Amino acid sequence: MRILAIDLGDARTGLAAGDDITRHVEPLKVIEERDSATRFARILKEVEAFGPDRILIGFPLNMDDTEGPRAKASRTFADRLGDATGIETTLQDERLTSFAADEALKGSGRTRKSKKRIQDALAAAELIHDFLRLGSA
Repeated sequence: MRILAIDLGDARTGLAAGDDITRHVEPLKVIEERDSATRFARILKEVEAFGPDRILIGFPLNMDDTEGPRAKASRTFADRLGDATGIETTLQDERLTSFAADEALKGSGRTRKSKKRIQDALAAAELIHDFLRLGSA
């Protein structure tokens, strides 16, 4: 199954691809867009180009497992994207994915600005790793 993960943000949205058979996961890109309508259109274009069987959407739960405003926005986005594409969308707990991305970039020699360009795609890749590790596929 081809999986596309989306780490949704207000300014930067990370995309990553994975496969449950090969278990290969790869950060794809970061979409930098503040306008929500334009961002949605760009994400939709990426979904159509990649052709996933499932889409994972980062779900930012609070540490006490409650849903805040960002989690509700992710749920709304997932519903909207699923309706627009007809592809199954799954909310995937994204707690600590940004931390994991930061850890992966430590010692890389990249500047802070350079790290910011790829951090969200790495966080999206962590969504897939977690999904596969938890046996949700």
